[in-house]
Amino acid sequence: MTTGALDDTHPRDRLLDTAARLFYTRGIHTVGVEQLVTEARVTRATFYRHFPGKEALVVGYLRQRDARARQDVRDIRQAHHGRAALLALMSRTGENVLREGFRGCGFLNAAAEHADPAHPVRRCVTEHRRWYLDVLRDLAEEAGHRDPEGLARLLLVLRDGAMAGAYLDEGEDIMATLRRATERLLDS
Repeated sequence: MTTGALDDTHPRDRLLDTAARLFYTRGIHTVGVEQLVTEARVTRATFYRHFPGKEALVVGYLRQRDARARQDVRDIRQAHHGRAALLALMSRTGENVLREGFRGCGFLNAAAEHADPAHPVRRCVTEHRRWYLDVLRDLAEEAGHRDPEGLARLLLVLRDGAMAGAYLDEGEDIMATLRRATERLLDS
C-alpha cells in the first residue's frame, strides 16, 4: 500500500494533475491513456468513469488552466485598476515565463496540436482567448485608452509573442521587453 499526498487526492484530480504535467511537458498527442492512468495511479475503469476519453481529459485540463487564469485576473483586478491592472496582468505573464520548466502557453501549445477550429480542444482554446481579449479590452477602457479594442488586440499579440519567445530565448529579456512595450502602448 502506498502513502503520501497522492493517496489523499481524488482520482479525478489526480488524473487532471497528471494530465496537466504530462501534456504541458511532453505534448498532448505524445501522452497515451496508459501512461496517464499509470502515473495517476488509477485504473482504466476509473479513468473512463471520470472522462469518456482522452479528448475530454484534454478539455478538462484546459478548463483547469482557464480557471487558474481567471482567478489570477480576479486577484489582479481586486488589487489594481486601469493602467496599473494592465501592467500587473502583463507582469504576471512575465512572471510565468520565468517559471522553472516553462514551455510556452499551454493554450497555444494545445491549439498547435489541434488544427481543426471545430475540434472541442480548439473551441476551448478559442473560448479562453476570447475571454482574455475581453479582459484586456475592459482594462484598456478602464485605463481611459482612446482605442481599447485595438490596444487589447495588440496586447494579446504581445503576450502570445512573449510566451513563445520566452520558451526559445532568455525569459528576463522577454519580460522586460513586454513591460516596456505595454507601457509604450498605454502611453500612445
